[in-house]
Amino acid sequence: MSTDWNLTEALDRAATVAEEHAIEVDRTGSFPRRSIEALAETGLLGLISSTEVGGRGEGLRAAATVIERLARSCASTAMVTLMHYCGTAVVEAYGPRRVREEIAAGRHLTTLAFSEAGSRSQFWTPLSTATRAGEEVRLNARKSWVTSAGEADSYIWSSRPLEAEGLSTIWLVPAGAPGLALTGGFDGLGMRGNASRPITATEVTLPPSAMLGPDGGGLEIMMGTVLPWFQVLNAASSLGIAEAAVARTVAHASATRLEHLGQTLADQPMTRAHLARMRMLVDQARGLFLDTLAAIESQREDASLRVLEVKPVASEAAVATTDLAMRVCGGAAFRKEVGVERNFRDARAATVMAPTTDALHEFIGRAVCGLPVF
Repeated sequence: MSTDWNLTEALDRAATVAEEHAIEVDRTGSFPRRSIEALAETGLLGLISSTEVGGRGEGLRAAATVIERLARSCASTAMVTLMHYCGTAVVEAYGPRRVREEIAAGRHLTTLAFSEAGSRSQFWTPLSTATRAGEEVRLNARKSWVTSAGEADSYIWSSRPLEAEGLSTIWLVPAGAPGLALTGGFDGLGMRGNASRPITATEVTLPPSAMLGPDGGGLEIMMGTVLPWFQVLNAASSLGIAEAAVARTVAHASATRLEHLGQTLADQPMTRAHLARMRMLVDQARGLFLDTLAAIESQREDASLRVLEVKPVASEAAVATTDLAMRVCGGAAFRKEVGVERNFRDARAATVMAPTTDALHEFIGRAVCGLPVF
């Protein structure tokens, strides 16, 4: 591993590639393959892998920096990378060394496969099954929403427990396993290149060693390992989208002249009021985001509450910010070259991504009232 690797330089290179391909990715709904290749080439796919296996050994704060910067350039690339980091966190904790080394080297893209038809946003209670078949295990499932489906090299997969008590068990499922089938496609509103598609598993056979963590221990892995990464990185993505919208709106308002008044759009008090509101929304969300990172890193007593709060706060700020961006830019906002309509669409994804904003409000309310969250 090179000792002169620099996160800022690597991220600048990868984000530049993502920016160059973002419009085409959004227009066609194609997977941002060149951007992911750039992340691999710069060492960023192995960012959170241990140095022991050849990774960069970075933590949640560095990963959040990467996701925010990528989201400013291409939200689809940010989402693919976000899910890869969440999956990597599980593999680093419970996975085989061989796969850890492949991820660290940038040769292996992973993702989460938790959401299912039938359980909707309650991903912690899967309906899919795992059963004994001699010396092997067979999985059957209808996964409803898997980012990087058909593009990832492995899926961090949930099922009902094999034999133990508990709500779920987690598995490392190779993407090429016989019995896995992609169904449907993704022609979505926003984050159009993230390749989210349903996956069906029919009698997928795995060795028992594919189990990640203990049988029946899926809930603990989901909430203890995955949730902090997922929540914080989603918040980082929302902040990146919102920052891009602010920058594009300011640029448009400053460059658009009202010839009959001899002024720019930015000279109008109402415009400046909207821009001020956008700036404050993003800064308020960033304050909670930074406090959440500090709470996690110092193991503060309120860290769990901050983890629940950070995604809905950031996503709602991004939605409100992009609403204002559309208002300020007016009719021009509906033209793709201004760029804010892509931010407007991308910002909405986090609110419906499980755990959804509504579900998180319920969890936060239960926590505030001293009730069990789950």
